[in-house]
Amino acid sequence: MEESEPLLSGARRPRGSGSGPPDGALGGRGPGPARSYGAGAEPGADAHRELCISQAAVFIEDAIQYRSIYHRMDSTSLTLYRWHYSRICQGILSFTIFLILSLAFIEIPSSLTVTSDVRYRQAPWEPPCGLTESIEALCFLVFIADVSMKSYLIGWKEFPKNPWLLAYIVVLVVSVADWTVSLSFACRETLRIRRALRPFFLLQNSSMMKKTLKCIKRTLPEMASVALLLVVHLCLFTMLGMLLFMREKDDQKDQERRLYFRNLPESLTSLLVLLTTANNPDVMIPAYSKHRAYSIFFIVFTVIGSLFLMNLLTAIIYNQFRGYLMEAIQSSLFRRRLGIRAAFQVLCSLEGAEIHPLVVGVKPETFLQMMQKVNMKLYRKEAIVQAVGAHAGGLLSADQFQGVFNELDRDAVKERPPRPEYRSALLRRAQSLFGHRYFDYLGNLVAFGNIVSICMFLVMDADRLPGERDDFVLGVLNYFFILYYVLEMLLKVFALGPRGYCSFFSNVFDGSLTVVLLVLEISTLAVYGFPHPGWKPEMLGILSLWDMARLVNMFIVFRFLRIIPNVKLMSLVAGTLLDLVKNMRAFAGILVVVYYSFAIIGIGLFRGALGAPPGNHSLVYANSTAPCGTFEQLEYWSNNFDDFAAALVTLWNVMVVNNWQVFLDAYTRYSSPWSKLYFVAWWLVSSVIWMNLFVAVILENFIHKWDRRGQQQPVPGACQVPYQMTVELMFRDVLEEPTEEELVEKLTQHPHLHLCR
Repeated sequence: MEESEPLLSGARRPRGSGSGPPDGALGGRGPGPARSYGAGAEPGADAHRELCISQAAVFIEDAIQYRSIYHRMDSTSLTLYRWHYSRICQGILSFTIFLILSLAFIEIPSSLTVTSDVRYRQAPWEPPCGLTESIEALCFLVFIADVSMKSYLIGWKEFPKNPWLLAYIVVLVVSVADWTVSLSFACRETLRIRRALRPFFLLQNSSMMKKTLKCIKRTLPEMASVALLLVVHLCLFTMLGMLLFMREKDDQKDQERRLYFRNLPESLTSLLVLLTTANNPDVMIPAYSKHRAYSIFFIVFTVIGSLFLMNLLTAIIYNQFRGYLMEAIQSSLFRRRLGIRAAFQVLCSLEGAEIHPLVVGVKPETFLQMMQKVNMKLYRKEAIVQAVGAHAGGLLSADQFQGVFNELDRDAVKERPPRPEYRSALLRRAQSLFGHRYFDYLGNLVAFGNIVSICMFLVMDADRLPGERDDFVLGVLNYFFILYYVLEMLLKVFALGPRGYCSFFSNVFDGSLTVVLLVLEISTLAVYGFPHPGWKPEMLGILSLWDMARLVNMFIVFRFLRIIPNVKLMSLVAGTLLDLVKNMRAFAGILVVVYYSFAIIGIGLFRGALGAPPGNHSLVYANSTAPCGTFEQLEYWSNNFDDFAAALVTLWNVMVVNNWQVFLDAYTRYSSPWSKLYFVAWWLVSSVIWMNLFVAVILENFIHKWDRRGQQQPVPGACQVPYQMTVELMFRDVLEEPTEEELVEKLTQHPHLHLCR
């Protein structure tokens, strides 16, 4: 299971002379024939064989999903285990996690308002007491069932050794207790502890997120040295700045002191913001206007802090995180090899009982019986069966058994359906013409002309009022382009066949866009009539059918993405982006957890801190009385923590660090000077740590893509199918394969499986 203790940790058991298994087999715990025991009584011969094959199949499924094999292995437990990790159960669990996280948008304070601006926001809808609490209760029941099943499957003796399961139970107990308190206070309590604990349910359900979190935790000490240098650098220049700019006591003469270096907290904040270059050159201008030499102070501070130390921090995070990520992938590789080795050992003990006690190997027939029970992708199962077919008539050794499962590391390249066959020579020539890539080039050229015409008319009509425009020419052009797109779609279906046409994502996109445009154009024709001089369809509504057709037409620009594979550098960049989408799920999950937690904390700290400005919400008031560059003058009133959605957007704006000093100043004035600690902590977590980790992942993917060795690997055999290596192989060339002794020793530590020879 995913929640078991790490496979690479733990003390190794000493192996005496009597415990070593002959010929690489596992040592026994008593005399007698080969047995595979679960938690129940010894089954009969047929039931025993069926249980062994089921155990091996589950081990293979554990290897496919990189799960731990340390769970109960009796027949009943295996059934429960496969049911618990089935798509239906895991889908229900994932939906439950999504549901409980989404409650934050409708709970008090509700985000169901048109705007978050405190000047114009209406009173939000508040759910009645018991509505969201009932949904929470259902979610808690699912989580209780989940943790109970996991605890049972790993065994009650192993349960206390698992910190994630213990934390799971603690979070559930605290959440249920807090839920009870909410009902006792009729949902009017001001503090809900369980809201801040909800991200844990997302975190504990993903093994990759756990590994990523562990890597981040182990990377933090490595960042301490650079962080200490940054603190020393910041404090030193803060002292220097106060000495330089606090000599004048006249506010009119020394605006630098009045605006940025008034006291120690303000000076420290000004230079901390300058470290992110958000207030550059504003913080320098008052002093620089008095004397040129003052610019040296700010330039030296920026060079040392932003260019050297911050980039050094990025390099350290990349180097350390890459090492720890490799270690996590090494652990995953070990789990896969151990699961496969456990399956081999179970089948091998079964063969030894049927053939000879000293025989070590698996018959291909037994292997195929096991594969029939394994749930995996069909093309991989077919490739594995083909690989086993080469060993017909002999026994599979441990190395051969591991080798056939190398297909798990490959993704099949999608095969296109065959084109339709036409008897007529004329139709065959037409099929060759309209299925040629030059026909695609012609379509791209027409789409380019469509985009150019739209942009040209947008520029020409930019300075005209709607009543002065004449859309006659553009309307005629749109009908021409739509007719061409429809004709192109029909000809491609003729050349490739319906299945062949739909096998290309680009064709599906083009066809869907063409159908939508055709419906809009027919509707426009029915409402506005044919284009004619002085045609002004946009006057009939704010967003009329004509406007919708023009907006949808702009999506034609995405047709040009298909030229990316033909340009090497663009293909490299696009491949990196696609791999990021596949590899960033764990990082995105960590970011969701951090965003959710900080948003809930921000609501608790700053909800209602920003009141509506006086003067009947007049913009004139804010513009006439507020200093330039302040929260009020910039009209940032929608950036608040009055509801969950507004808090997320506010945190995003702070993470980007553009003008984040405005938020520091505003919440210092409206809430407390200690509010700076919250925003600085968010800047460190989001901008410094997570963004640098994001850069590290981009670099790793790009470097891997740059070295394209091993990208295409054919499957040996008569029927060769093109395969491409999966993204899990990013570090495979530097990973170490576990030795036979390590695998066997780990198998002897399995608490629920005892193989006797």
